[in-house]
Amino acid sequence: MEAAGVSLVGDIRDTTAMGLGAVSMRAPRILLSGARLVRAAKNDGIQAALLVNYSDFNAQLAPMLHRLGIHVLWYGAPQIWAWRRGRGASLRPHVDRMAVMLPFEERLWRDQGLDAHYVGHPAREVAVITRSEARHALGLTNLAKTVAILPGSRPHEVDALLDPMLAGVDRLRRDRASIDARVLLAPSLDRATRDRARARAAAYSIPTFDVNAARGAGALLSAFDVALTASGTAALEAALARATPVIAYKVGLLTEVVARALVRTKHYALPNLLLGRRAFPELLQRDVTARGIAGAVAHSLDNRAELTAECDAVLAALGEQRTPSVEVAAMLQPWLTDLSGARR
Repeated sequence: MEAAGVSLVGDIRDTTAMGLGAVSMRAPRILLSGARLVRAAKNDGIQAALLVNYSDFNAQLAPMLHRLGIHVLWYGAPQIWAWRRGRGASLRPHVDRMAVMLPFEERLWRDQGLDAHYVGHPAREVAVITRSEARHALGLTNLAKTVAILPGSRPHEVDALLDPMLAGVDRLRRDRASIDARVLLAPSLDRATRDRARARAAAYSIPTFDVNAARGAGALLSAFDVALTASGTAALEAALARATPVIAYKVGLLTEVVARALVRTKHYALPNLLLGRRAFPELLQRDVTARGIAGAVAHSLDNRAELTAECDAVLAALGEQRTPSVEVAAMLQPWLTDLSGARR
């Protein structure tokens, strides 16, 4: 966003957290960022707010902005299909329109009384390069089976997942010949996290690659046979690139206990959620081990033809090709006027 000319009031890397303990530790910075945003919106005559994901933060921000007379468009809705469905009622008075990324979410949010529209998933906008071009860019041979390691876009995800991912791939390489791997580091990661990740990967002789912020990891995933990834958008990007995903995720014990009590969905990974079945392996909590990861990746390599067909089914489940960025911009445009009062 900064590269595109946006003036930053706060940096998400200072406030993002996963798990109850991590959120509590970062609460002061989260509150400060919210106060700065509201003050800037009030002082700068902001006309419209585009809130993207970041559900708990934006759920607090939306009513504060709406009270200032600012139109609110939320892109990337809270996951009420998984837990806390009651959030719809609390957001309804404060969100003018909801742009949703998954086809089934439109009806869910309309049933909650919001003006919801399916605009498509941003993963569909990634310009995937050819397999040979991607392999060349990453320095991969055409002779080996290849595994992408994507440990997440947040520091706490990388700290929790990278070590077992590396150990799992290393275990697989000892059992099989001709397995090549790359760790893809998200552009959102801070320098310290990147340095730690490079050092850990070097210990296993696995190269790292810094993903370009403008292009994203999705453009390169066609180079790989399997993508070992944290749960999130990367799993969907992998499926769309036909790099069959193996999804892993770990949170703290307290968060796990709460999640098991509240979460209602059977599937956590976006590709499985879209298909309504566990087509791709999901490794959660105590299953995130070197042995478990090696076994899941081996299964995916051995059943690649079947699983690439499942990848094609994921693409079909998203429906016709759409351009979410264009559709979201079109939603915002009627709310924007120049200083003379004419609409832009």
